[in-house]
Amino acid sequence: MQEFVISTVTESASGPSIGKASLLLGLVILIWGCNWPIMKIAMGEQLIAPFTFALVRVVLAALVMFIAAALAGQLRLPSRHDWPVVLSIGLVQMGTFMGLVNYALQYVPAGRSAILTYTTPIWIVPMAIIILGEKVSFLKWIGFILGLIGILIMFNPAAFDWSNPDTLKGNGILLFTAFLWSVLMIHIKGHQWQGTPLSLAPWQFVIAMLILLPAVFYLETDKQIILSGKTALIMLYNGPLATAFCFWAMITVTRTLPAINTSLGMLGVPVIGVIGAALVLGESISPNNLVGLLVITVGLTVLILADLRKLG
Repeated sequence: MQEFVISTVTESASGPSIGKASLLLGLVILIWGCNWPIMKIAMGEQLIAPFTFALVRVVLAALVMFIAAALAGQLRLPSRHDWPVVLSIGLVQMGTFMGLVNYALQYVPAGRSAILTYTTPIWIVPMAIIILGEKVSFLKWIGFILGLIGILIMFNPAAFDWSNPDTLKGNGILLFTAFLWSVLMIHIKGHQWQGTPLSLAPWQFVIAMLILLPAVFYLETDKQIILSGKTALIMLYNGPLATAFCFWAMITVTRTLPAINTSLGMLGVPVIGVIGAALVLGESISPNNLVGLLVITVGLTVLILADLRKLG
């Protein structure tokens, strides 16, 4: 995987081709989708506390990215122009987002967590049109509407246990993370980059450490990490792969593809997450979730057809 990262990130700050970005997006969808049941195991079995889990992820990811950047000849301090996006990605996506998602997973099933976290198109599409001036074709509108309908079907407020404060807190936190991620995607897309994602990624993980360390110190110093083979495998998957590679890849994808395409494409993550949670954790796929998954899949197919039509 490290060789793939190095060979893929030697492009200039203008970014990779659309085809390469689409391939990266597909890999991220698969890796992050499979990670929802994995993260739920870590939280559900209390192998590691939520903010400590996030901190270990970014520490491992930072090590990988510092090595990758050095081997690629891109290890350098960010320019003054790039520091705002380095700070926002480190603080919001790598620090706050991961910590809050892990915390919410203590109270919300993995499949539902994936669904709520990827409600980003609800926020992204109007922001991309208004702020970035992105054009939306008829087919893309159809894909967006189908994806939105699928998310709303799966969201199903009737499934909430409104009397349980922890359930409300968990679901509310996940919706908030979706909004934060949407704002960040617009910032990434609108930023005029000078450095490459690889040259900036190590410093973004350092920023994430700075926000996660106080959370661990004040909230989780009395909680132990259960050292086992299962814990080690979970961290190996989450550190180098689901964090280092995927966060770098998502920044690359967001810079290259339209924000609307990226947010709609990411609806594939909860599809895989729900199926993975059913297979690995035995979480039931309700009729609502099944219908929602089918509608989202049709929406994604329409989006792909829209892009193929544009390329043709």
